[in-house]
Amino acid sequence: EEHLVESGGGLVQTGGSLILSCTVSGLAFGDYAIAWFRQAPGKEREGISVINNNDRRIYYSDSVKGRFTMSSDEAKKTVYLQMKSLVPEDTAIYYCAADYLGPGSLRAYLYDYWGQGTQVTVSS
Repeated sequence: EEHLVESGGGLVQTGGSLILSCTVSGLAFGDYAIAWFRQAPGKEREGISVINNNDRRIYYSDSVKGRFTMSSDEAKKTVYLQMKSLVPEDTAIYYCAADYLGPGSLRAYLYDYWGQGTQVTVSS
């Protein structure tokens, strides 16, 4: 059975940092693009970073570029999202998702499997 499990969320002050993890099981890790999405209350789900299936290149949305860093440990079947310089606008539930043979899109509808999400709250 396929599972994606996020961890590492929490409460942090403005300017602080967090590292999120997403561990994948039941999937051939290398066959999937893995992405991070977030959804704030009353807003649409936003794709913020992705590692593609082909050459494992990483892409970021403009909203997090320069502040967030995604990485991957193939042996542990885990991706990470290091978040720095956090601001209250980063407050959201953060999800990881997997797209079979995905090219590295940040469109949520393309993704086949989703984790349950982890809450990140940034206080002002």
